[in-house]
Amino acid sequence: MIMLPEIGHYVLILAMMFALALAVLPMMGYLQRNAILLSTAKPLTYLMSGLTCASFIILAIAFAQDDFSVLYVSQHSNSLLPIWYKISAVWGGHEGSLLLWITILTLWAALLAFKSETLPNSTGPVVLSVLGIVATGFLAFILFTSSPFLRILPDQPVDGVDLNPLLQDIGLIIHPPMLYMGYVGFSVAFAFAIAALITGNLNASWARWARPWTNVSWAFLTLGIALGSWWAYYELGWGGWWFWDPVENASLMPWLAGTALIHSLAVTEKRGVFKSWTVLLAIFTFSLSLLGTFLVRSGVLTSVHAFASDPTRGVFILALLVIIIGSSLFLYALRASQVKSQVSFGLTGRESWLLINNILLTILTLTVLLGTLYPLIFDAFNLGKISVGAPYFNAVFSPIALLLIVFMGIGPLAKWHNTKGAMLWRLSWLPAVLAIVLASLVFTFHEFDVYMWVSFAIALWLVLMCLRDWLDKVLAARQSLWQRARKLPRHYYGMQLAHIGVAVSLIGVIFVSMNSTETIVRMAPGDRVDVGGYEFEFLGTRHVEGPNYTADTGVINVYQDGQVITQMLPQKRLYQARQQMMTEAALDPGFTRDLYISLGEPLADGAWGVRIYIKSFVRWIWLGGLLMMAGGLLAAWDKRYRRKTGA
Repeated sequence: MIMLPEIGHYVLILAMMFALALAVLPMMGYLQRNAILLSTAKPLTYLMSGLTCASFIILAIAFAQDDFSVLYVSQHSNSLLPIWYKISAVWGGHEGSLLLWITILTLWAALLAFKSETLPNSTGPVVLSVLGIVATGFLAFILFTSSPFLRILPDQPVDGVDLNPLLQDIGLIIHPPMLYMGYVGFSVAFAFAIAALITGNLNASWARWARPWTNVSWAFLTLGIALGSWWAYYELGWGGWWFWDPVENASLMPWLAGTALIHSLAVTEKRGVFKSWTVLLAIFTFSLSLLGTFLVRSGVLTSVHAFASDPTRGVFILALLVIIIGSSLFLYALRASQVKSQVSFGLTGRESWLLINNILLTILTLTVLLGTLYPLIFDAFNLGKISVGAPYFNAVFSPIALLLIVFMGIGPLAKWHNTKGAMLWRLSWLPAVLAIVLASLVFTFHEFDVYMWVSFAIALWLVLMCLRDWLDKVLAARQSLWQRARKLPRHYYGMQLAHIGVAVSLIGVIFVSMNSTETIVRMAPGDRVDVGGYEFEFLGTRHVEGPNYTADTGVINVYQDGQVITQMLPQKRLYQARQQMMTEAALDPGFTRDLYISLGEPLADGAWGVRIYIKSFVRWIWLGGLLMMAGGLLAAWDKRYRRKTGA
């Protein structure tokens, strides 16, 4: 009798067959000018997407029903696991995470097929066919090396090993899907670029088609990275928000390249320049997404995020990476020489500022790529083991990023083609003076640090430049301020919101770096300690029984000016199935500061080691990420992207 997991496996095989048909038939239709073959693109896309989603749902049902005869379920779930963690456990390991990846890819393809009425009749099927090629490769990867439906009958275990306790958290329910929405979403921009190379349609129109999809992908990737940072901050118990972990870098690299792609697409659409560079950036961005997938799943990295250590999987996905990237670059080499921009622009035109923006973002991407891969290359050639960490990235990445933010403030004020330098100076000097004065006032209350002061002044300057640009636009017209503000396009507000988000995140980074307090103390019941203007009183611990863990919960009252302002309950948990200890930090969040407490190890006489942090403005880091995400979505929602295009 065929059981549900077998159905899930067979459904994946069918999905791969339809993906292969999608990769071949519409492309043949374009080459042969066969309308019938071109018309197969949409139904094949829907079938591929529907079958992949069905397979994902079947795996989720296996988790919900505690089907421990499925090897993957037994390795990543447990009967005591709460139902919401059973569902998130679907992507808690290598096989299910990869199935989520391909499911999101096929959903992007289905959404593109649904919206393809805005594309010319020949372009849409070719774009979908390129996505079919990518989907075929990853479905083959799942079926041949990473099937989540393998059985262990008849010796199935009575209970499962349990989900990694680090992943039993709301942040890890949301973080991977959002991250993958960004990773995989860049495949659409990639498909548009490859379709433009195949069809020879390398004019500005392809950039207009690709822009909203790229903006949405970038917004999701921004949210995914912010959620990962937030999770690391409160779940790992060390109070940090970014560690330059290689797998963190794997998500940062396509984000940086995607940011460059967004700006390059804008120039290509508006002015018809940077055409070949924009195509190369689309290939580069998706290639970095694939590289991140390889790093996480090949076993070459050791990280809390890494899923696999099977060399066979690593070789397969490396081969897939080489085929996709190599063939794309070969096609680019054949076609890009035919693309010439006929439009010129001046040194101070907006095109020049966006070109500088692209150069700096590319340098930042290569900086992170070098720091991530250099230790791996060093080790591969048996030259020893080295570590590239925060000192390298802070010394090399941060100054370039600050310079980039300076140009972010100037670029939107410039006009296309050419801008008078005197006008840029007139618009920039007052925000610069105000930023310097405000930064100096703030630093009168803190120990002066030149680098922090410069960073803070640049962040303030960017915000003031955004406000200045908006005021110039709404006050220049004869209409009322409200009427003119409403008429400004959504993509303009999206750009300004994203730029302000960068400044807000930078302010958060500055203050949490220079004005945070941390201490580790021994506390017995009744002990009090003063930290950063707050008084912490340890009342002792109490035992707590969770659904799949037991915990010692510390009870700590927090006083300010002699009054109790909150009670914090950090935990030390023992997860029973894995017999693994975990620290669950207690947080008292605020707009300008976080109180953060985690329990260390139990000591004699009922005392505990207690780690206490006061983090200034740390939430501004993630607030900035949310603003950037909102800006990306708002820009993608611009009404001009919903206009239909003729055949």
